[in-house]
Amino acid sequence: MKRMIASIAAALALSIASADAQSYPTRPVTVIVPFAAGGPTDIVARIVSDYLSKTLGQQFIVENVAGAGGTTGTTRLTQATPDGYTLMMGHMGTHGAAPALYPNLKYDPTKDFEPIGLVAGTPIIIVARKDFPAANLQEFIARAKNTGEKLSQAHAGVGSVSFTTCTLLTAQLGVKHHRVVAYRGTGPALNDMVGGQVDYMCDQIVNLVEQIKGNAIKAYAIATEKRSPALPDVPTTKEAGLPDYQVSAWNALFAPKGTPKDILAKLNETYVKALDDEATRKRLLDLGSVLPDKAGRTPEALATLVKSEVARWAPILKTTPAQ
Repeated sequence: MKRMIASIAAALALSIASADAQSYPTRPVTVIVPFAAGGPTDIVARIVSDYLSKTLGQQFIVENVAGAGGTTGTTRLTQATPDGYTLMMGHMGTHGAAPALYPNLKYDPTKDFEPIGLVAGTPIIIVARKDFPAANLQEFIARAKNTGEKLSQAHAGVGSVSFTTCTLLTAQLGVKHHRVVAYRGTGPALNDMVGGQVDYMCDQIVNLVEQIKGNAIKAYAIATEKRSPALPDVPTTKEAGLPDYQVSAWNALFAPKGTPKDILAKLNETYVKALDDEATRKRLLDLGSVLPDKAGRTPEALATLVKSEVARWAPILKTTPAQ
């Protein structure tokens, strides 16, 4: 009798869960963005949330929870009820670089989340002040390696994309003598480079298109396999002679660990449709984003990406802990 009651209870719970997934969502959904409003992750999250809201019939509301290189908002997701009503737009930093930068990190990117899908990659560009005396990437590299020239590198703070990606660049070049200047965000760092106070930086295409097109800064190469339609005149790092420097500040959707599989499947199905929607695709591509192919849109593909990114950044960043 006890076994029968247990079986009936299990079947009932499964039936209720299935019904919940079919009707999901029945109320607004919060999408945590672990960075300030107006940045690339925030913009990508709002574009995708717009589509999810229209398609699923409930508001997907972006909530910015900034702090500690994105780890504050990410930690908050681990504390959320796993019912599909709190999601987050994760990031290369929060789910790739953070374990190496934060020894006391309160989450494990590879275990404490349910991956929904990779949304977009935002390629990195190596840029310099407009009057920097190097005509191309090879000349820039020669000057960067010259120990007689102590170049100044700007970044938006430890743990930021500009910090991690330029750390990768200087590691590959074997450069340790540059003066590294930290700012409180990309805006101030970029402003000082435009003004000639610092020599160079690495950052996401989303932040740089306007300044590059306006000749306010000099672009040497984009760290992708193919040139970007948004900046067709900027060569790839492979074309420019630095083929191993391939890096993108990707964004992806995650849910708390334990979120029902039916709800995760519904979210993945809808987000995949968003990437196929002409209007949504255009908004993302106009930013300079690179969208994943069909195979790259599965939860399994995202889980694999997270594991590979954690492994990639650990040896590069472990000697530079966040303060």
